[in-house]
Amino acid sequence: MSFGDPVGWRAWVLDEAESRPFFKTAIDAGINFFDTADMYSRGVSEEITGRALKDMARRDEIVIATKVYFPVRDGHNRSGLSRKHIMHAVEDSLRRLETDYIDLYQIHRFDDATSLEETLSALDRLIQDGKVRYIGASSGPAWQMMKALSVSEQNGWARFATMQNHYNALYREEEREMIPLCMQEGVGVIPWSPMARGYLTRPSSVTKARPTPRSTGDSYSIGMYDDTVNWAIVDAVEAIATARGIPMAQVALAWLLARRGVTAPIIGATKLAQLTDAIAALDVRLTADEITAIEKPYIPVRVLGFEGPKG
Repeated sequence: MSFGDPVGWRAWVLDEAESRPFFKTAIDAGINFFDTADMYSRGVSEEITGRALKDMARRDEIVIATKVYFPVRDGHNRSGLSRKHIMHAVEDSLRRLETDYIDLYQIHRFDDATSLEETLSALDRLIQDGKVRYIGASSGPAWQMMKALSVSEQNGWARFATMQNHYNALYREEEREMIPLCMQEGVGVIPWSPMARGYLTRPSSVTKARPTPRSTGDSYSIGMYDDTVNWAIVDAVEAIATARGIPMAQVALAWLLARRGVTAPIIGATKLAQLTDAIAALDVRLTADEITAIEKPYIPVRVLGFEGPKG
């Protein structure tokens, strides 16, 4: 989502020239999983991702993931998870990504206006046709995910292989049902917003006094965290980072990487240092006391992230 059209979509995203060093750094470091969505910058993110990976990587060595649900353009039948929209959307994504197949095709959200049977049968058809290798879901209640898995099993269709959910040290509601479900059913958990839109990467005093361009220009972030940030958790992450002499982002990611059930967080970067910090977090092992310090202040919050960004 960080790469796309800063003029026509979000002012804080990076254009193609600015984004290419991130792909090179990631590939050089051994990262082989790249996640985008058709609605990010209204398709431009997929175009940038497709060209970069075509130039820099071997197709059989990388995993390309994208999503369908939100509208890329205005008009009827251009959103949701109907068979009609899915069939059109996947062709558009394949063209923009410049690939013959998508490794992981995810529903960006669940669609209450379309039956799971219609959606899952369409997704299974894409696998049968060789256009998609695996399917996944993103953000929703555990009962809906379990129902989807059951519908697939009853009909002999492909099951969701992954769940991309909202999960970080500031938002742990997924620990109640979704993550235990995924662990039980063998579904990979690939959390989005692992650093809570940047709240876990800066001291609370800095965030409160000097908001970033994204925090002021991303209406989704404002709606997500404006009344839910537990600053005691941010302060705990800062204290651990200060004591270790490492960036807060590494501590926040190390905490998430140590959580049961988590396969790999989805990180987004607009500065190369953010990407290199994420890579360095793989070598950080938090102590039991440090983990307790981060987790102890947590207080349950309202559900965040099921609706998703618009536009």
